[in-house]
Amino acid sequence: MVIDPNKLANQERYKLLVGAIVPRPIAWVSTMSADGRLNLAPFSYFTAVCPNPMTLLFCPGWSAERNRRKDTWINVEQTGEFVVNIVNEDTKEAMNLTATEFDQGENEFVWAGVTPAPSTRIVVPRVAESPISFECKVQRIVVVHDGPGGGAAVFGEVVAVHVRDDLLENGRILPHLLQPIGRMAGDAYAHINDFFFMRRVPPPT
Repeated sequence: MVIDPNKLANQERYKLLVGAIVPRPIAWVSTMSADGRLNLAPFSYFTAVCPNPMTLLFCPGWSAERNRRKDTWINVEQTGEFVVNIVNEDTKEAMNLTATEFDQGENEFVWAGVTPAPSTRIVVPRVAESPISFECKVQRIVVVHDGPGGGAAVFGEVVAVHVRDDLLENGRILPHLLQPIGRMAGDAYAHINDFFFMRRVPPPT
C-alpha cells in the first residue's frame, strides 16, 4: 500500500513514525528554566550527528495537553544548555516516571527519585544514576512546525562526557555492561542485550 501522509491526522502520522522507526535510543534530557527550575524528560527522537565537533540531536515537540511548546523546548531556548543522560535497564523505571507531563516548574528529579549531579562545563545538572551523560551547549535550534503535531530539532555540541568507569575499555563502550533499552511504539520498549556482528564487505577490486 502507499500512504499519503498529508491525508492523515497528526496522531495517525505519529503512529506510523513510531511504529516503523524502531528501536529508538532514548535521550533523557535534563534542562533548567531561566529562573533556575529543573526539568527532566525523555525523548526518543534522538541521535548522534557527528564527532567533530561532537554533536547530538534531539527533538522536543508540542504539548497536546497544554497546547504549547514542551518545557524542555522552552528551557533550551532560554538557557542554551542541556544534558543528554543515557537510559539503561537500571534507570528505565525512573525515566518512565519523567514522561509524565506536569505543570511548568514541577521538579521531575524529585518525582522520579533521581539525583541531580553537578555538571563540569554547564550549569544544568546531569542524572547521577545515568551510566553516561553528555553535557551540551545548544548549537542551533531548527523549528520545523510551531503548533499542534510540530516540533524542533535541537543540536547540541558536547562539551563534557561522563562515563561510568566500568563501561569504557580501549576507548569503546561495552554494550553488555551498559544494558541500554530502546523505545518502541505505545507502551512498548525493547531490551537491547542480544548482539550479532557483521563485517563490512569491501568493494570489489
